[in-house]
Amino acid sequence: MSAYTAPSQIAQRQLEYFHGKHVLVAGEAEDKFPIELAEHCESVSIFTTNYGYHRQFNESNAVKSDFGAEFSADSKANMVLLYWPKAKAEAEYLLAMLMSKLGEGTEIVVVGENRSGVKSIEKMFKPYGIIKKYDSARRSSFYWGVCSESAPTFDLQQWFKSYPVQYKGVDLEIKSLPGVFSHGEFDVGSRLLLDNLGQLSGKALDFGCGAGVIGAVVAKLNPNVEIHMCDISALAIESSKATLQANGLSGHVFASDVFSDTDKDYQYLISNPPFHSGLDTSYQATETLLADAPTHLAPSGELFIVANSFLKYPPIIDKAFGQCQTIDKTSKFAIYYAKKA
Repeated sequence: MSAYTAPSQIAQRQLEYFHGKHVLVAGEAEDKFPIELAEHCESVSIFTTNYGYHRQFNESNAVKSDFGAEFSADSKANMVLLYWPKAKAEAEYLLAMLMSKLGEGTEIVVVGENRSGVKSIEKMFKPYGIIKKYDSARRSSFYWGVCSESAPTFDLQQWFKSYPVQYKGVDLEIKSLPGVFSHGEFDVGSRLLLDNLGQLSGKALDFGCGAGVIGAVVAKLNPNVEIHMCDISALAIESSKATLQANGLSGHVFASDVFSDTDKDYQYLISNPPFHSGLDTSYQATETLLADAPTHLAPSGELFIVANSFLKYPPIIDKAFGQCQTIDKTSKFAIYYAKKA
């Protein structure tokens, strides 16, 4: 069984496209195919918005990885290998950024699973040039094209979407970039979670902060809270920072791959945890969050999470904390609570 995802396997079938090129890998890449690819072309570098993926290449001498919401590194790339992201709007965002940065004459290869909607690239790429499908295998497709048109200057600020949130008499403006959870709406689960928090004081971590709705509401309603917010996505980090700034709030917003960069003395760990990795459902990050939560809480620290009712999180919380309470429940969501002994 291949160690590569299906999109990487189809790129591996077409290595001749990459010969002699300086390749920039971007998008929803999940494996270490770039290291093999580096053996077949002039150079490979990575631009990723996923902090976990970025950390996989910390020790690599063959491939340099840049993490962020915007690609600003000096680059000699003359080809982009774009792994099609699950959010179409994020694909548009990445194309606009990369074609603006790298310019006319840049070749592009796009790979993605057919169920991801990768065929949208043919229409989406028209402002930059022509792209066509050249291979199909393992329910995935391989496209190649060239940027033949001058792309407009990329302005990150133009990609923020703003929407209002009203909660307990407080009006907030939420700012979010494409592909970020809660992009354009106040999630029902997040609202239910906030309904169950009560008055807080001390150091609180909004884990998997997305566009920053939970963290911003907590900071606004609890003047004695020191709010920290983390996410694996650079697009979420920039969104949460923009949300805090738009509402005159302060907080520490940072990237973390589960607990890789967090502190160990939070009074509150609050989360509407993600359970998607690429196109597939994945509970691994949340299960790690719950199992290791006590080691990142202060003595008598408290955990509040919202989750779909069908998810089997209570046994994990119970094992980690010695108890787990369901403090609210609807037909779709449950609020789980535990306190560090």
